[in-house]
Amino acid sequence: MTRKPEIMSPIRDFASLAACKNYADAVYFGISDSLSMRAHSGIKIGYMAKFIKKCHSFKIKAYLTINSAIYNNDLTRAEKLIKKAKASKIDAIIIWDLSLIEIAKKYRLPFFISTQANICNFKTAQFYQKLGAKRIVLAREMSLKQIKELRKKVKIEIETFVHGAMCLAISGRCILSSYLYDTSANCGACAQPCRKEWILQDSEGNKLVNQGQYFMSAKDLCMIKYVPELIKAGIDSFKIEGRRRDPRYIEVTSRCYKEAVDSYFDKTFSLEKVKKWQSELNTVYNRGYSTGFYFSKPDKSGISYEKADNASIVKKVLIGYVTNYYANINVAEIDLKHHSLKIGDKILVEGKTSFFEQKISSLENNHHKIQKAKKGEIVAVKMDKRVRKNDKIFILE
Repeated sequence: MTRKPEIMSPIRDFASLAACKNYADAVYFGISDSLSMRAHSGIKIGYMAKFIKKCHSFKIKAYLTINSAIYNNDLTRAEKLIKKAKASKIDAIIIWDLSLIEIAKKYRLPFFISTQANICNFKTAQFYQKLGAKRIVLAREMSLKQIKELRKKVKIEIETFVHGAMCLAISGRCILSSYLYDTSANCGACAQPCRKEWILQDSEGNKLVNQGQYFMSAKDLCMIKYVPELIKAGIDSFKIEGRRRDPRYIEVTSRCYKEAVDSYFDKTFSLEKVKKWQSELNTVYNRGYSTGFYFSKPDKSGISYEKADNASIVKKVLIGYVTNYYANINVAEIDLKHHSLKIGDKILVEGKTSFFEQKISSLENNHHKIQKAKKGEIVAVKMDKRVRKNDKIFILE
């Protein structure tokens, strides 16, 4: 019997969890500034237990990533982090360094092998299984054919990336950021120089005209159309990349892949649904889409030549902040510092724990109903859900 794969969503804060709580089966997160490949995005260590408890209240598994390069002076901190994760009832940790595997086994903590280990063959998978790993995250450079071949040879759980950013280097093993900016990609602080506009120049100073194109900015991975093939390949967990991306991205990607998996199992998966999901995925942060290495080695079609940044057809524009919230009447006072607002606009509320979208159905200024408020005004807005002081208000356009 074909097993339903887990949907694993990326987390940067509590708002991210609120965004995907209805769709994710599991989430993965790092501790901010602590041995994670996304060093500047994650849960503060003092909130780890609270965050994991919140995940479990939604019946969502929580996985902690400790997947940066580990140096001698990191070992004590890493052991304290693993010990705290165990006490906080983490479901598993995602690691690859052999010293951390030894520590995880010491505390009898389930562990997955990170994609940083660059696992590309069944012998390596069997090696990690013998070490006690519960799951392996395969290298993004593997084809679907190779994944199927590996699946037949091993019993260990398999996790693969199905959506999100692709790295120009093998499994993130890049030294360009460290060389140019002294910020190490392998320690979670990549400055993403591959997304810059590069110019070729010879020894005589002659420059190759690049016409404003980006030669090394890889498109994002998107496998929504091929979910049935991924399920048939026996992949146990579908991983969405994006721990630095906003909660709306996390909500939309989690929902689309959850719906796609459910549709496969209830036999309603169709090209019409795929087009709908692709349309929705186009509205959140992306650099254009490709299928990565799943069907062939990426060629020039896998590079986003025209744009290195967001290619989303929907823009998220900050318009202001919540200054007060009146819970008894569910009305927020919003300071429109940056943009105007009118009846019918679609807004996004985002805060430390808040995340939801709604349409503006009523606006008031000094207790007078208005149709439109100008930038700089303070307005009262009827809210669909509770908001909190200092929550950010965005308009989607």
